Amino acid sequence: MALDEITLTGLTVFGYHGVYEHERREGQEFTIDLTLGLSLAAAAASDDVADTVHYGELAEKVAAVVAGEPVDLIETLAQRIADVALADARVQTVTVTVHKPHAPIAQTFSDVAVTLRRGRH
Repeated sequence: MALDEITLTGLTVFGYHGVYEHERREGQEFTIDLTLGLSLAAAAASDDVADTVHYGELAEKVAAVVAGEPVDLIETLAQRIADVALADARVQTVTVTVHKPHAPIAQTFSDVAVTLRRGRH
């Protein structure tokens, strides 16, 4: 089966993740990019949203994870997001990038990000 893709980029959500106490107290914006690998043949044939992953609903679920329970590492946050995407049995693979553009780094930088790729075994 060839995998098609649904991509959601730039989902920005305020969260309280980080290893430092001030990150947990003050919070910051995180930006999420997702690419789902799945077959879109049924949706293309039926023209019915029920035959695909509803990206609006997915965005809400991902936003709830980012705004939810704090974690120390964005690696952990990315895994939680991947788990949400893979909860839909139609999704065969997911690539998740968590951007932390306001990370507490002393040097000048524009972004720091972690990318995970996960799939069904």
